[in-house]
Amino acid sequence: MGKEVNFGKLLHGGDYNPEQWLDYPEILEQDLAYFKKARINEVSLGMFSWAFLEPEEGVFRLEWLKEVIDRLYENEIVVMLSTPTAARPRWMAEKYPEVLRVNAARERNLYGERHNHCYTSPVYREKTRIINTKLAEMFKDHPGVIAWHISNEYGGECHCPLCQEAFRGWVKKKYGTLERLNRVWNTGFWSHTYQSFDQVESPSPKGDFSLHGLNLDWKRFVTDQTADFVKWEIKALRDAGAEQPSTINMMYNFTGLNYYKFADVIDFVSWDNYPTWHKEAETVTAMDTGMQHDIMRSIQKKPFYLMESCPSATNWQSVSKLKKPGMLQAASLQAVAHGSDSVLYFQMRQSRGASEKFHGAVIDHYGGSDTRVFREVTKVGAALEKLQEVNGSQNPAEAAVIYDVENRWAVEDAAGPRNAGVFYKETVEKPYQAFRKLGINVDVIDETCSLDGYRVVAAPMVYLLREGWTEKVRNFVKNGGIFLLTYWSGIVDETDLCYLGGTPHDLMDVMGFRSMEIDGLYDGEWNEGIPEPENPLHLELAYRCSHLCELVQPSTAEVVMTYGKDFYDGMPAMTRNVYGKGKAYAVCADFEQGLYDEVCRKLAEEAGVERIVEEVPEGVEVTMRKQKDGTRYVFVQNFNREAVAVKLPIERYPVWQGTYDGTIGSWKTIVLKGR
Repeated sequence: MGKEVNFGKLLHGGDYNPEQWLDYPEILEQDLAYFKKARINEVSLGMFSWAFLEPEEGVFRLEWLKEVIDRLYENEIVVMLSTPTAARPRWMAEKYPEVLRVNAARERNLYGERHNHCYTSPVYREKTRIINTKLAEMFKDHPGVIAWHISNEYGGECHCPLCQEAFRGWVKKKYGTLERLNRVWNTGFWSHTYQSFDQVESPSPKGDFSLHGLNLDWKRFVTDQTADFVKWEIKALRDAGAEQPSTINMMYNFTGLNYYKFADVIDFVSWDNYPTWHKEAETVTAMDTGMQHDIMRSIQKKPFYLMESCPSATNWQSVSKLKKPGMLQAASLQAVAHGSDSVLYFQMRQSRGASEKFHGAVIDHYGGSDTRVFREVTKVGAALEKLQEVNGSQNPAEAAVIYDVENRWAVEDAAGPRNAGVFYKETVEKPYQAFRKLGINVDVIDETCSLDGYRVVAAPMVYLLREGWTEKVRNFVKNGGIFLLTYWSGIVDETDLCYLGGTPHDLMDVMGFRSMEIDGLYDGEWNEGIPEPENPLHLELAYRCSHLCELVQPSTAEVVMTYGKDFYDGMPAMTRNVYGKGKAYAVCADFEQGLYDEVCRKLAEEAGVERIVEEVPEGVEVTMRKQKDGTRYVFVQNFNREAVAVKLPIERYPVWQGTYDGTIGSWKTIVLKGR
């Protein structure tokens, strides 16, 4: 899970592009003064600087970068130094066209944009090794360089002949024989049988895209090839003697890569956070953003770093909405509450031209410090200085929700039971939000993660079963855990082949039922769950469900709710099964959020999950961080547009930061501290 990383302080700063201002030394000098005024203590450099670092093949000019880093360090500003591989120089593409990507239609891209390069290309790998080595040799011992920011926002895929050959090798290594490959990909379907591994091609709109095993393995290959390229980049740095920790900056709700597979590749997780604040209610956006923070934190189960955020408005979203006064600080402190040891922005100074010239920045085109945005950034810096002792603390969780990217790939490629949408992400969000409304920390983990240490685990729509996961669930419940499974789970294996003999596969005894059928509902159609009299959860309210309704046949499970209409009126809509020392619950349909709120509250109580704040008002977040010495920091944040009353346990956890008079103001943060 990477080395332990602690830079000794909460970082405040962001992406800085001095190469765009080398002809304006007075601006570079002025930036230093502005940075100090805004309490900036870190910048990220160099991610798009390759053409400045190597303007011609084999001609290296790194002195300007060293001068910038030296001046920053003299002003007590440290640097995360990027490898520049996210955008290659023009000369490289002209001389070595193989470095350019080929799309799924087998068309090679022209030079342009960024992320337009092949991770398999030996030429690109060698050029990457050379430039990374040069950077490492110059900055491996520089006290101002604290980390390596590897490339930028990895993503995309290449279908060139080199990648096809690499994919064939990957497939052959995984499956060994053609007989096994044809079996697990079910190539007998539509007579797609392979007679040679040389016939294996990546999915294409001009070729094969109906073999779900092929589609799934291609996505896995893309992740593995990307991870291998990251390792290649890091190895070049290490071979040259650079030992500073490394990271890649991940992205919101990005499914092009399985980020959990990078946990052992990089030393710490970082990510870029650009919520659309004020589009929906801030309470809705905050909950969605909080889940993304928790996904990133859960990848390595340790503090992460907010690598990019916008101090004002982006320019690439459909509407460039300004953050209202106070929103930047609320959003920034939410990141810290959920485990970030930094608040970093894109960008420090606004570019004068090209596609990001109107993207928000700490310093805009006006170029002064007397702007509203600069003042908002300065307030964040001041708040972080008061919170410095939070740095390095953990976010221990007794509740977990399963979110698995490989499972999501398979779900969204399943061709049924509802092509109008099965809403995997939204299904995962429901138990997550229900637990978070209770003010408890939640880990968001995938099927490869251990379930040890949790009291309650929710597993929404686990359609694809990863190897060994059902055994972990079995042991978790047998040993006293409280487990919640939803509809459309345990359907296929890791190659996307449907299980025979009943579902949820290998969990029918744990759950106490067998799934019989699943009904897809049209848009606007609904059913409802009606509580059984004297049901084990003491539910009294009926709840609506839509989209999908699973029909199950209980064996040992008790019925908690039944469907209220259609031909399956009276059949189980929710069940509970006692298994060993624990209990396994099943939600059989896509129920509204209210059901999850009530059920997850009862499950958390049954599991004995600790709640620091007994009653959390709607729209208020309670998040806890804990230092090694046992000190707890309880962040209480109000994302409502009005002040709300909340009873806080100030006897045990006195107010440490913020003002509390029985209420908490709109978009305000209170931090309690205690043990």
